[in-house]
Amino acid sequence: MIGYVTLGTNDLDRAARFYDALLGEFGAGRFMSSDRFVAWAVAPDKPALGVIKPYDGKAATVGNGTMVAMVVDTKAKVDALYKKAMELGASDEGAPGPRGDSGFYAAYFRDLDGNKLNFFHYG
Repeated sequence: MIGYVTLGTNDLDRAARFYDALLGEFGAGRFMSSDRFVAWAVAPDKPALGVIKPYDGKAATVGNGTMVAMVVDTKAKVDALYKKAMELGASDEGAPGPRGDSGFYAAYFRDLDGNKLNFFHYG
């Protein structure tokens, strides 16, 4: 149902380098860009994640309660991507591990602009 999500940034080049390295770990690459935004996806017809300078020209701010969750195919991939995010300068919001008894395994972090994301595997 979701086509794409954008996250605000105040430093497009820095954010693009972070997501090039992080999302490249599971095969996502840039598929759209301009001087105001960059978007990544595993294929043009799949959901995408983008970083964007706010349209109104004001500083990007973090949405309280806003989070982007990205599904991956294994728990090991959750672990590896969380580790990569930390290496790239992300901040910890919850180390990899099970959440509850439902088979939900996730890791939470904030990107360089303070946006909250997670990688998860269910099963």
